[in-house]
Amino acid sequence: MSRSPSAPASSLNSSGTSEVCSVDGDEATVYAPSSIGNVAVGYDVLGCIADVAGDRVTVRRIDEPIVRIAGIEGTVTDLPTAPEKNTATAGLLRMIDDLSLGFGFDVHLEKGIPLGSGMGGSAASAVGSAFAANALLDEPLPVDRVFTYALIGEAVASGAIHPDNVAPCLYGGVVLTRSVDPPDVIHLPVPETVRCVLVHPDRTVATRDARARLPERLPYDDIVQQTAHIASFVAGCYQGDIDLIGRSLRDFIVEPYRAELVPGFSSVKRAAMEAGALGCSLSGAGPACFAWARAGEAEAVRDVMVDAFTARDIPANAWVVRTDTPGARLV
Repeated sequence: MSRSPSAPASSLNSSGTSEVCSVDGDEATVYAPSSIGNVAVGYDVLGCIADVAGDRVTVRRIDEPIVRIAGIEGTVTDLPTAPEKNTATAGLLRMIDDLSLGFGFDVHLEKGIPLGSGMGGSAASAVGSAFAANALLDEPLPVDRVFTYALIGEAVASGAIHPDNVAPCLYGGVVLTRSVDPPDVIHLPVPETVRCVLVHPDRTVATRDARARLPERLPYDDIVQQTAHIASFVAGCYQGDIDLIGRSLRDFIVEPYRAELVPGFSSVKRAAMEAGALGCSLSGAGPACFAWARAGEAEAVRDVMVDAFTARDIPANAWVVRTDTPGARLV
C-alpha cells in the first residue's frame, strides 16, 4: 500500500481559498493534486481534495500567440498533442483569445495521476496549466477566472463542463460549486478528526463511459431523497456533527448505475461500512473508491477495502489523507 507523497507548500490564504500567483521570468511549474468528485452525495457539485498523487505542469511564455505541447511524460504519455484536444491546453487557447494576448505558451506535462482512475487526472492537467499560465500574465487573473479556463480543459476529456474535480484541485479542501457561470465555489468546514480513505484498484473507467451510464430521467423520489441528504451533509459540516455527515453520505442517483463498472465494489463498500466508515462510494466515475472515517478508524477501513479487492484478485493502492489540504500551487 502507498502513502501520500510529500507535496509543495500551501498557497492558500487565510480564508482558505487559493491565491493568485505570479513569477519573475518566462516559466512557471505548478503541482496539481488528485481529488475525489461527487463525494457520494453531490453529483457534479461536491469535490474533495485527496492529495495522493499529482500532475506537474510547466508552462513557458513564448512570443507567438499560440499554444504548443512541448512534451508529455509520466504515468500517461499517449495523449493528444493538438492543443484544442488536450485537457492541459484547451483552456489556454481560450485565455489567449479572451485576453487578446500578444504571446502564447509552451506546455510540458508530467502526468502523476493515471487517466481513467477516478482521481481527477484530467482536471489536474487542466488546473495545472491554467494556474501556471496565469502566473505568467502581466496582470494575473483572479482565481475564479483560472477556474473558468480549467473547466474548459476538463470538458475536453469528459464531454461536459463539471467542476467536481476541478474545484478541489484548484481551491483545495472540500468544496461545493453552486455555479460555474459566474463561478461560486464554497469551502465546507469538515471536522478535523475526519479522514478520507482513497483506494485505487488496478482498473480504468473512462469518464465519458461512466456518464453515459446515467439515465436521462430519474425517479422523483430519488431526487427528493438526494436533495435532503446533500442539505444534511452541508449542515453536518458546518455544525461539526460527524454522525450527521455519516448519515448523509449516501448516493441514490449515480452509484446505482455505475457500481457495476467496478468489479467487487459492493464487497468493498460493505467491508468499509462494517469497519466503521461514515460512508463509502465511488470516487467520481471510479474505479477508485473512497470512504470517510473518523481518524481512529481510517486505517482499518483502508485495510478492509484493499482486502475486498484482493479477494477478487484485483491489486489496489490505498491511502489515508486529510480533507483540508491545499489545491494547486507553484513549485
